[in-house]
Amino acid sequence: MNLDQLKISWNSRGYSFGVFKDPSGQVWADFVHTTDELVVLAEGEIEIEIEGKSQRPQIGEKAFIPAHAIHTDKNVGSVRNVWYYGFRKTED
Repeated sequence: MNLDQLKISWNSRGYSFGVFKDPSGQVWADFVHTTDELVVLAEGEIEIEIEGKSQRPQIGEKAFIPAHAIHTDKNVGSVRNVWYYGFRKTED
């Protein structure tokens, strides 16, 4: 699936869409969001720890982070990574 198709798919499912590009060793620690989040690795490596359980999705593999879950994202590779993220849109 290409990037435009992924954006359209996520938007049709009620999710926003963004891109992170992190240097090797970058850690985003102990985040909590009030809405569900999707993450898809596009380049490099990533480790996602959700409520103390770690996973290392492969390129193209989706990870789901439920609302209110404490989570940490780490670039565990030796080069920059690129990953897509989206938050479930809430009703105003």
